[in-house]
Formats: sequence, C-alpha cells, structure tokens
Amino acid sequence: MNIDFTRIIPRIPYLLEGVQVTLMIALVAALIGSVLGFIISLITSKKGPLGKLLFLFVDFFRGTPLYFQLFFYHYGLPQVIPGFLPTAYHSAFVIFSINSAAYLSEIFRAGIQSIDKGQIEAARALNISTWDIVMGIIIPIGAKNVLPAIINEFITLVKETSVAAVISVNEIMRRHTIVAGTTFRAFESLIIVGLIYYTITKTLSIFGKIVERKLRYDLR
Repeated sequence: MNIDFTRIIPRIPYLLEGVQVTLMIALVAALIGSVLGFIISLITSKKGPLGKLLFLFVDFFRGTPLYFQLFFYHYGLPQVIPGFLPTAYHSAFVIFSINSAAYLSEIFRAGIQSIDKGQIEAARALNISTWDIVMGIIIPIGAKNVLPAIINEFITLVKETSVAAVISVNEIMRRHTIVAGTTFRAFESLIIVGLIYYTITKTLSIFGKIVERKLRYDLR
C-alpha cells in the first residue's frame, strides 16, 4: 500500500478555501429555507386549496433526490425557458433553499402542532393579535420543541452541499476532484476532505447543543 501525503499537504489551503463556499451555501439556504419553511408550515397546518398545493410541493421535494433537483433546475429548465441561463451558484442557492424549506416546513409544522392549543385560544380570548401570538407563543415554544431537529437539518444541509460539485460549484468536493486529478492522489485527498467535513459537522453539533441548553434554560 502506497500512501503519500507529500503532494497533498501543499494543497490543503486550497481545499480549506472550499469551506467558506460550503458554509455560505448552507447558511443562505438555511436562512431562506427557514423563512419559507415557516410560512409553508403555517399554511399547510390549515385546511384549504393553497395548503394542499403546498403540501404537494413539499412532498415532491422530499420525495426526489437533491441531485435530480439540481440537474433539473440547472440543465433541464434552460432547455425549455428561453434566456434562462442560471449560474452554478445561482442554481445551488435556489435549489438548496427550496429543498431546505421543504424539510424545515415539516419540522416547523410538527412544532406548531405540539403547542398546547389552550394557550393560543386563551391569547385569542384576550384579543391578542395574530402577529403577537406568532411572535410570543408559536415561535418561542415551537423553536424549543424542534430546535434539535433544525440543528440536525442544518448539519445535513452542510453535508449535502457536496452535491453542488456536479454543476462545478467550487466547494470542498469540487476542489478535491481538482486536487486528485492534478496529483493523482485521490485517497490522500479524500482523507483530508473527510477530516474537514467531520470537523465542521462536529463543531456545529457542539454549538447546537450549547444553544439548545441555553434556549431551554431561558424558556423555563
């Protein structure tokens, strides 16, 4: 077995530059996905035509591979929509955000359904506005109930950004492909990449547990 890191070590800074791209895509997608997901969860929690339509939207994005969604948007739609030529980063931001919204909407919906209806009914009886009910009851209590699932979804999102390499987004896995192709040391490069991903996800996991403990303490 011939393992040689001498060619890979000088390229580690290049691989690490991909961390910024990976985290940027994941963070933007998580923020947009959270807003869209929360709105979708509020609508789908009630019966109605729009709720049913959004439920089909969520079901589609949860039921198809992210790889397919990215290819469909980046390579498929430009063939049928004249003048639509999204960049790789544009496609990544859009699809990861929508995909995240689909999964987060179910998490938020579960959080909303876990809230004691008596609290909401009591607030309405006191003529508290819907906005104040959402900001003062639904979001704080719902966040406490679903925070672990949200953190896990973000960690999953960070790992899934590796799919963006297939449309040439210059994130960690794309950079690995370039390094492996120029050094012919794929195994060693993958070891470094694996350690990078593990460090990111482990750090996020520890940070998430700290935030979760603090939130639970503040909401006592």
